[in-house]
Amino acid sequence: MSHSKEQKFGILIFLVPAVFLFLAFFLFPICYVAVMSFFDWNGISAPTFTGLGNYAKIFSDQVFWRSIRNNVIWAVTSVIVQVSLATIMALILSKKPKCWKFFRTVYFLPQVISGVALAAMWSAVYNSEYGLLNGFLEMIGLGDLANNWLGNPKTAFICVLVYGLFYIGYYMTIIMAGITNVSEDYYEAAKIDGATPIQVDLYITLPLILGSIQTCVTLAAVFGLRTFEQIYMLTNGGPSNRTSVVVLYLYNQMRNNKYGLANASSVALIIVGAVVIVAIRTIFAKISKKHS
Repeated sequence: MSHSKEQKFGILIFLVPAVFLFLAFFLFPICYVAVMSFFDWNGISAPTFTGLGNYAKIFSDQVFWRSIRNNVIWAVTSVIVQVSLATIMALILSKKPKCWKFFRTVYFLPQVISGVALAAMWSAVYNSEYGLLNGFLEMIGLGDLANNWLGNPKTAFICVLVYGLFYIGYYMTIIMAGITNVSEDYYEAAKIDGATPIQVDLYITLPLILGSIQTCVTLAAVFGLRTFEQIYMLTNGGPSNRTSVVVLYLYNQMRNNKYGLANASSVALIIVGAVVIVAIRTIFAKISKKHS
């Protein structure tokens, strides 16, 4: 009995630092932001309680709703395109075709490069005067299609969105790790039964790596909701706020010393993120139940 108490005490000792860090750097800041979202504060003078005034202001702001819409579009397309491509590439590379290690490295390479550096590179690609995209169109005889890609309200958000969709290496690595944990017994049994490679992927591999796919879907959705540096570097929310996202919106509120509005925007983003995560967990729980 005393040995059990010693074990529990040791576990508690090791948990205390982690719990302290969680409370100090996660839970307390969230609670503080939630409380301060009910105050009007410029960062200098004393806060003034306004109740739901800050929420009324942001919910009546069309830029805020456009930012929410852009974030949702970004999250949904990231899940559909990035995770789907990552899953396909992971299934292919897990079979270890020729040069599979080379392609695995190539797909993962963008993940080790700074997001700011990548944004600067894509800014050069889309540049209306010397950009590679317009230069390529001129080279193949489609110069009439040359455009001010990031300055045109009709193409700006699409271009920023496309830039972020093809960086699939992070999710591909997670899914490949899930595939390597699948027992070979399943594949041997399927081979004996005469299953084709596609049938093996559809009815054995994918159901057994649902946990990895759920992780990737959750991460893709969260990254889509909190995206910032790509938008900031490429368009800064322009033209005419067409590419604005919530983090950029609250950043601009902070720059204007409207910390109450920034805090309210943060709370709204946290709520949207929580709803999305719960929805993803519910959907995958139903899928897992169906395959069990």
